[in-house]
Amino acid sequence: MNVLIIEDEELAVRKLTKLLQDVDPTLTIVGTTPSIRASVKWLEDNLPGQSSAPDLILMDIELADGQSFEIFEQTRVTAPVIFTTSYDEYALRAFKVNSIDYLLKPIKRQELEASLEKHRRISSGVAPETTPAVSIDALVQQLRQQIAPTDYRRRFLVRHLAQWVPIEVTDIAYFCSEDGVSLFRTRKNQKFSVDYTLDELDAMLDPAQFFRANRQFIVDIGSVQQIHPYFNNKLKLTLRPNPDEEVLVSRERATDFKKWMGK
Repeated sequence: MNVLIIEDEELAVRKLTKLLQDVDPTLTIVGTTPSIRASVKWLEDNLPGQSSAPDLILMDIELADGQSFEIFEQTRVTAPVIFTTSYDEYALRAFKVNSIDYLLKPIKRQELEASLEKHRRISSGVAPETTPAVSIDALVQQLRQQIAPTDYRRRFLVRHLAQWVPIEVTDIAYFCSEDGVSLFRTRKNQKFSVDYTLDELDAMLDPAQFFRANRQFIVDIGSVQQIHPYFNNKLKLTLRPNPDEEVLVSRERATDFKKWMGK
């Protein structure tokens, strides 16, 4: 079975590739694309009937250049899709566009195995190709329970020189992604790498304390020093310690950010 992975975080691609190979070594990863534009081009270059055409697509909803739903508006997608994301708000819409399942990050082996088995049953005609509305409602409820854990992450164990050091979450100013690697910077301006994607970190951090400003930054509320209006209704943040690059809150997230800061 040919599988196409649409995901914009390199670490997430590596993890998902390894998980797929562990679950089913017979699978072939025929391609990985990081954006809407690249995905549309890849699909148009690998049409149904060609040896490289995908039998299944694993698709992250939030990509660097927008939501992956736009792919379906720009080209014909014939392969079934398993959506992956940290946010349950897209569940209902996901099931309207070729979706056979919906996996919440971080993806668990058992859940991936179940999704692949569901795909095999549908492909063989054993299961219906559409999911009843009652199942979607149940799925949304389940996702909400998973995305709101009762116990958020309190510390991270990181490598420093020749030893492992525990860093309390309360000492972290922000998380960021640089060249495919997830990092965090402490209030004392120390930088450490962590073996999680930003999507995975977003799911394990207290949303009252941390906010996903964009695809590259998750900021702690205490690190925000100033908020400036920016082009196209975006917001520009001044953080402490000062990050290596500009931190913008997207237009779509600006209202939620202001509500979060004002609580």
